[in-house]
Amino acid sequence: MILGITGGFGSGKSTAARLFEQRGFRRLDSDQLIREKVLTDPAVITELKARHGPGVIGVSGEVDRRVLAGKVFADDAELAWLEDLTHPRVFALWREAIASDPGGRWAVEVPLLFEKSLEKWFDFIVCVACAPEQQLVRLEQCGINRTFAGQRISKQLPLAKKIELSDFVIWNEGTPDFLKAQVDRLVATLA
Repeated sequence: MILGITGGFGSGKSTAARLFEQRGFRRLDSDQLIREKVLTDPAVITELKARHGPGVIGVSGEVDRRVLAGKVFADDAELAWLEDLTHPRVFALWREAIASDPGGRWAVEVPLLFEKSLEKWFDFIVCVACAPEQQLVRLEQCGINRTFAGQRISKQLPLAKKIELSDFVIWNEGTPDFLKAQVDRLVATLA
């Protein structure tokens, strides 16, 4: 079984996915794959440097994600270019991981699941949701200013639409125990 875990920026997808992992699912975090595998690929670094100049590469030779984000989230064409560069590589990593355990239970975090028409990859789609103000508060607590958070959120499908399109919704606005209880109930439902 392959679950696609989606939701808005700052809604708690990673927290929910870690709870699924604690309950026996194998977890794939698309953002982590981008950070640790895709943006460290020498070919990707070369492409980024050619496109955006040496300023997107930090002193250690790694991609400066903050500088890159500032460039692409302010320009739709640049964001599309970056996604065309990185997404096929992430999808290949998914395929490789899932092929290693095709009968396993997988929880795959995919922020842009609906935006990129990836529904066919998953047996069920779980949307992790919360109120927009809660998203902004969480993002500010992570050091992301409201303006940049708003830019990122605006590039995603509205949360109400993600909720409508998903098979299951987890409302992440209560206590950690409330979130755990929802995940436990969903895991029991899917068993």
